[in-house]
Amino acid sequence: MKSRFNKLITKIKAYNPSCDFALLEKAYEVASDAHKGQLRESGEPYIIHPIEVAHILADLELDCTTIIAGLLHDTVEDTNYTFDEMKKQFGVDTAELVDGVTKLDKIPYTTKEEQQAENLRKMLMAMAKDIRVILIKLADRQHNMYTLKYMPPEKQLEKARETLEIYAPLAHRLGIATVKGELEDISLRYLHPKEYYDLVDKIAIKRREREAYIEEIKGQIKKKTTELGIETTIDGRPKHFYSIYRKMQTQNKTLDQIYDLFAVRVIVNTVKDCYAVLGMVHDLYKPMPGRFKDYIAMPKPNMYQSLHTTLIGHEAHPFEVQIRTWEMHKVAEVGIAAHWKYKEGITGKSELENKMAWLRQMMEWQKDSADANEFMETVKIDLFADEVFVFTPKGDVVNLPVGSTPIDFAYSIHSAVGNKMMGAKVNGDIVKLGYKLQNGDIVEVLTSANVHGPSRDWLKIVKSSQARNKINQWFKKENREVNIERGRENIDKELKKQGLTYNQLFKTEWVDLMLRKFNFNSLDDMFSAVGYGGIGSSKVIARLKEEYRKTLKPEELEALEKEIQVKQEKEKRKKVIPENGVIVKGIDNCLVRLSKCCNPVPGDEIVGYITRGRGVSVHRADCPNVSGDRGEDERLIEVKWYTSPNVAYKADIMVVADDRTSLLMEITNATAEAKIPLKAMNARTTRDRQAIINLTLEIIDTEQLDRIIKRLKKVNGVHEVTRSKK
Repeated sequence: MKSRFNKLITKIKAYNPSCDFALLEKAYEVASDAHKGQLRESGEPYIIHPIEVAHILADLELDCTTIIAGLLHDTVEDTNYTFDEMKKQFGVDTAELVDGVTKLDKIPYTTKEEQQAENLRKMLMAMAKDIRVILIKLADRQHNMYTLKYMPPEKQLEKARETLEIYAPLAHRLGIATVKGELEDISLRYLHPKEYYDLVDKIAIKRREREAYIEEIKGQIKKKTTELGIETTIDGRPKHFYSIYRKMQTQNKTLDQIYDLFAVRVIVNTVKDCYAVLGMVHDLYKPMPGRFKDYIAMPKPNMYQSLHTTLIGHEAHPFEVQIRTWEMHKVAEVGIAAHWKYKEGITGKSELENKMAWLRQMMEWQKDSADANEFMETVKIDLFADEVFVFTPKGDVVNLPVGSTPIDFAYSIHSAVGNKMMGAKVNGDIVKLGYKLQNGDIVEVLTSANVHGPSRDWLKIVKSSQARNKINQWFKKENREVNIERGRENIDKELKKQGLTYNQLFKTEWVDLMLRKFNFNSLDDMFSAVGYGGIGSSKVIARLKEEYRKTLKPEELEALEKEIQVKQEKEKRKKVIPENGVIVKGIDNCLVRLSKCCNPVPGDEIVGYITRGRGVSVHRADCPNVSGDRGEDERLIEVKWYTSPNVAYKADIMVVADDRTSLLMEITNATAEAKIPLKAMNARTTRDRQAIINLTLEIIDTEQLDRIIKRLKKVNGVHEVTRSKK
């Protein structure tokens, strides 16, 4: 172990001779002492792990403090060594880095997803404070993946999946290609072993042929660049197995169809030389149309810069050439570590802060996400998405996830632009809001002061986390009261579905725990979130139910489960009556409301209209609001009445009569004699002494309604009885 540590010292001296090696030696001694007697799953002494983590950090040429924290990163969590002791011996910086890396294994969570989400939340918060935390965490995960073979199969799959979904994308976002490639390839080996080893074998078979081909190309390019007087370093670019596997899966290609399997990297001294070499290789070989990318003019969000071009060599073999400067090459390999402000001793704001704008955005989004699954999906989308580059009308570059729409573009500019959006132009032509943006598109957002916010339908078509969060935020603020009421209704429905009552679960101490768990400040905040769809009512009930179950003895718990089962069976046996007595074709659980403009009742021919954010509005088929040519036929949907003698509906009718004494009494008597409940009545008198009486009746079908209309027409002085339109 000591010899491996001495090699670490040698490695650091090569790039950072001013490191405090005495403190580094002390950190090694403290870690060795703290982990004495501890073994890894492999049976090796535990101290090997922190030493190897420190080596990975040194390969990234990180500062002395980070490497010391790497040596000590497991001491506080796994030994009796304390945070205060570390702060006293190694300083606040080192102690806080180690604390940021420390996992949350001791905090209980209901599900694996919740634990993973909370670990990630803490990591993001620590990253926002000091980005070196994630660099240590990535090095820790990389070495753990090297020893994954010693873990049980289920643990191997769990770690490999988490690495592929979270840690490798984080390394990519930070531009650390060396770590990203390692993490992806090891994860693939455990998640899809058959495909991995099949790929390894196929690539090995053609390795000699491929190496000979690449050597020939390198020689031709070197000869030409020497003639032009351009100093170059040329090598073959190794392609990671996971990168090949993902392209084969997503693009449905065979190994022979992966163009950049044959790849050459040309490193030069200046940006000018980059473009000179590009022109030269395009003269030397035939470029493939649409396969050139200029990441120098438009860098990736992870700071990556290079020119990429795919060319056709002899025997029609396509190959890729990447051209970059030495500085760009450093960034491509180690990403954010190449811009290290701590290495330079720079304080205050720097270019690094601008590069990490995406992290600040993720921190904002996580505050608004109560649901662990939703948060994890948001992070995965943001980390994993490939980018598409589009332009504003002024020529500014905007990068968005592939598959983004003009709505995503609008919200990337400003939430106010998205909220007032009425349409969009792409390259001068008006397009649908669901149009998928392409590289190089010039996008113009059309806004209107008359637009009062986004549509809920937009949530189905936006791709970026930024747009989805801003749309949800608008609905939270604008419709709070409606959301609270809807949330209460959803909670009540879920309670009935599970055979429980509000009083059983909503105890103050349990509610407080639930609110803290899901980051809500009040019960109304929770109801509002349920109402707008930010969290499912079943998750809330499950959390409260878990606390309730803890208070019960085994026999009480068994009795409760039986009672719930009986209630649920009864509910299943009941005939389900759709809301408002209307069945919507193809949709089981949908908000339905009877339109007030035509007041349909059973027996009327009806049609449904899909509204923005308020479910399906049901109209009479002859209602002028839906029967005309509105240009929105795609929003009409087939509906029908649910036939049952036990379902009653409200119907509004208007009576016009001569104003006289006892008129109201005779009208109410007529409804009573017909045994039709009168729910509301409103009467007024016109200047020419005509009485206008509006009645709201509870009827079963149109036949009953027709009968009461005929009965009312017989009342003395009544001129007209019609179904009213409010």
